[in-house]
Amino acid sequence: MEVGQGEEKPVIANSATTGSVSVALHPLVILNISEHYTRIRAQEGKPNPQVVGALLGTQDGRSMEIFNSFELQFDSFDDGHIVINMEYYKTKEEQCKDIFRQVFKNLDFLGWYTTGSGAQGSDLGIHKQICEINESPIFLKLNPLARTNDLPISMYESVIDLVNGETRMLFVEIPYTLATEEAERIGVDHVARLSSSGTVDGATVSDHLLAQYNAIKMLHARVKMIMEYVKAVKAGEAPCNHEIMRDALSLCQRLPVMKTDIFKGDFYDQCNDVMLMCYLATVTKGCNSLNEFINKFNVVHDRHGMGRRMRGLLF
Repeated sequence: MEVGQGEEKPVIANSATTGSVSVALHPLVILNISEHYTRIRAQEGKPNPQVVGALLGTQDGRSMEIFNSFELQFDSFDDGHIVINMEYYKTKEEQCKDIFRQVFKNLDFLGWYTTGSGAQGSDLGIHKQICEINESPIFLKLNPLARTNDLPISMYESVIDLVNGETRMLFVEIPYTLATEEAERIGVDHVARLSSSGTVDGATVSDHLLAQYNAIKMLHARVKMIMEYVKAVKAGEAPCNHEIMRDALSLCQRLPVMKTDIFKGDFYDQCNDVMLMCYLATVTKGCNSLNEFINKFNVVHDRHGMGRRMRGLLF
């Protein structure tokens, strides 16, 4: 049996055990998990935070199709133990019933997701809590730090197996496929093009940020030069120029005092405002791009429909 990373007890069943279901995964779920991870990482400032969420979809016999997801709140302890906030889940589930089930009437809770590398013992603790909602949930794990050309996603289901005469819950890896619709293919193609180029045509914000970066870089170089000159004068390695020293002293006196509580409060408020504006601008740009693609798709769909109607009239 394989052993989970950092755990003495096995968490993965042996290779002879196979999964009982097949999963079709929609790209929207992957985008939701990536957005959730990126947002928490930016807010908390941690290099690799762990996020947890719920998976929504439909099940027909041994086949599952995951359409959407939403995040879950949890309490994390120093020993790595995680406790899911069930009250938050119930509230979120009621909201999803009113929104998602207007389009997907048979949308149900199928499992949960998290981030990290490989199945671990701590994941079993979360999985047992999720079993209170669904008797046989599936488990999706995305590794945001993996460097691979394939999707860094693993899907698992749980089984009860005997390990050294003791019954334990273990994970069994199950296969999955990507299921996309026309609108999803258009959106994913647009995101892939932006990711490969790294820039957007005609973006004035990037030019403005580049100009600011060059200005700050030049200021840093000039300040570093003054510091090196002052250190050299102090060490007796360079002659003292009183005019330059007076200018340096005048520059230092004009700098704001950065150790006061008032400055820290104003600084953090300004940083939060800037980050909020950047986030709103990104959301607005995404909505605008989505509207443009929907309009183009409607135009193409109407043209195909018009062509079919014209052929019906001719023949």
